[in-house]
Amino acid sequence: MIDRYLTPEMKSLWSEASKYRAWLKVELAAMRAQAQHGEVPQAAFEVLTGKSESDPLDDAFAVKVAEIEAVTRHDIVAFTRALTDRYGEEARFIHHGLTSTDVVDTAQNLLLDEALGLIQADVTALRDVCRSQAMAFKHTPTVGRTHGIHAEPMTFGLKFLNWMEALNRDLERLAAARRRVQVVMLSGSVGTYAHVSPKIEEEVAAAWGWQAAPVTNQTLSRDRHAEVLYALASLGATLEKIAVEVRHLQRSEVREAMEPFGKGQTGSSSMPHKKNPILTENVTGFARLLRGFLITGLENVALWHERDISHSSNERVILPDATAGASYATRRLTGVLKDLVVFPERMLKNLNDLGGLVFSQRVLHALIDEKGLTREDAYTLVQRNALKSWESGEGLRDLLKADSENPLNDEELDAAFDLAWYLRHVDDIYARFGL
Repeated sequence: MIDRYLTPEMKSLWSEASKYRAWLKVELAAMRAQAQHGEVPQAAFEVLTGKSESDPLDDAFAVKVAEIEAVTRHDIVAFTRALTDRYGEEARFIHHGLTSTDVVDTAQNLLLDEALGLIQADVTALRDVCRSQAMAFKHTPTVGRTHGIHAEPMTFGLKFLNWMEALNRDLERLAAARRRVQVVMLSGSVGTYAHVSPKIEEEVAAAWGWQAAPVTNQTLSRDRHAEVLYALASLGATLEKIAVEVRHLQRSEVREAMEPFGKGQTGSSSMPHKKNPILTENVTGFARLLRGFLITGLENVALWHERDISHSSNERVILPDATAGASYATRRLTGVLKDLVVFPERMLKNLNDLGGLVFSQRVLHALIDEKGLTREDAYTLVQRNALKSWESGEGLRDLLKADSENPLNDEELDAAFDLAWYLRHVDDIYARFGL
């Protein structure tokens, strides 16, 4: 991910030095268990642990690995040789009985686990902003639109309540995906534990509060990673759902809400009047990226025999970029919704702009329930006047009052055009969320 879209936490997490620290964490965890079983010297483990704590792997180490890898063409071999150069002869007991993917896959899970934890915190913050705004605009009337056309009255707060509930489901999916990669694989070259006992893997997993992978070949099955990418793509879809609504509301002819526009900000290089929804357009772009990463993740599931490395190159890109992008986009949208500029007066104006057409269904039901018209006759009467209102701009109530075939009196028409009646169950909806 380019720096423009990296949060500080994700930039640090997915750095080369961080990757190598995760690799070393796996190697030392295996070495600890092996030392306890007398398979490697306890003294060597203690020396290496002490050195790793006093002299942690850094950017200079990453440079050293790159230099060695330029010759070996193998990253784990370069890593273990660089460890010997840095920490001394005790490092020869590192990687005892393991294969490269044991280290790479298990360490990648460590990084994914931390990345997903960061994203869960980001999504929780966004969900909480939605909750706060749902309460702030709980009873703010606005027009509900279907197919982009005015439908019936609702409240602006209900939009946020819908988003809050969708984000709750995203949090559930993220938690499930995170559990799916909280697994340790230390099973050797083709998953048979020929050179490392299953108890080593089990003890490392237990120490971390994770699970030992029940069975592997030489890799963890990539359906686990695809599930992570699905959770992120699904989150992206929710972010886009919210972003697209904000973008629509900011349109000049709607203008019910808009992104914050900071002091000194410019909207266009050529048109000084412009205020564009650039933040939410940015979020929409990231949602597209996240869906694309999922496709690649699904294609990684099928590998040749016990392993090939067709997944390896793209995972170096898609896993850091998907997690970093999801975090960035979530934080960006959180800022938008937290400081959203809202125009309740404009909402009310838009609600009334069509001269009461949004109350047509209440009129329809009044004709059926109170006056005994058939549904077909009632629909024909209301639609005839509604279409005339569309064409002439006259108010629907006035047209109905003037229609000789309309049996509703003034009091009954007033009741049919009562905004409060449409919003009478809003509190009941909020009560489902304890709000």
